[in-house]
Amino acid sequence: MSFRNRTHDPRVQAAILLAPAMLIYAIFALYPMLNVVVLSFQKWNGLDPQRPFVGLANYQYIFTQDPVFWVAFRNTVIWTIMCVIFPPMIGLLLALSLNQKLFARNTFRAIFYLPVIIAPIAVATMWKWMYDPFFGLFTEILTSMGLQDWIQDWLGNKDIALYSVFIAYLWQSVGFSMVLFLAGLQNVSQTLVEAARIDGAGRWNIFRYVTLPALRTTLTIVLVLSVISSLKAFDIVYGLTGGGPAQSTQMLALWAFTQAMQIFDFGRGAAISVVLLLITIAIVIPYLRWTQKHEEAEQ
Repeated sequence: MSFRNRTHDPRVQAAILLAPAMLIYAIFALYPMLNVVVLSFQKWNGLDPQRPFVGLANYQYIFTQDPVFWVAFRNTVIWTIMCVIFPPMIGLLLALSLNQKLFARNTFRAIFYLPVIIAPIAVATMWKWMYDPFFGLFTEILTSMGLQDWIQDWLGNKDIALYSVFIAYLWQSVGFSMVLFLAGLQNVSQTLVEAARIDGAGRWNIFRYVTLPALRTTLTIVLVLSVISSLKAFDIVYGLTGGGPAQSTQMLALWAFTQAMQIFDFGRGAAISVVLLLITIAIVIPYLRWTQKHEEAEQ
């Protein structure tokens, strides 16, 4: 078969079209990922030409001797749980509200989505000012309401710092979930909705038996993206607290950065990154497989 005839094969055409993208992906994604895995078994300060092989020493250190790793792990777990619950839930409520025929609903959609396009470090700078216990926006509001006793050092109190940072993250991220759910709501059959109303179903039953099943794919996407985004939380935490106070907002992604770029131990930083990657895979892949089996069983 000649080359010209082969190019008419859909599989060959697909391979030709995908080749440039796959090459770029291999160079800028797969190779760095593999390099990090290799680096996690080496000792390197970022400057020496030699990278001696140390085996599992980096992993042994972070699991048994690193005083911050397990604190960062606990904070990351708490952060992930909050990210899986609150942004999708609030985003879904906003999407359901803004999917109705409301006055200026497109304007409200844009307003709620606007924080998503703001750089996380800019969001951190803005919220750091609002959290200022002396001159911040929240301090001014509470003072004007006569609630001075409620004023806190929002980012300096280790008991509430993590949740204060999360509120800033929630403000920025909820619009993304909202847009995805709005897109999913366009696939809800209005015929089924009207039929349910004729049968006397209330709003809750319509949502439970008609809207929610139609949003199952969108919900899967939102939850997976929420998990991935939460596990690699870095920018807004770094901008607001830098992991403090007393490591109370330290995250695995931030601690990997600190080990590599500030302590100059790239091997241990890479080991933390690999652990973070394995955690992500261990959560996302089983969930996707469970969702796929559930959908196939229903079909």
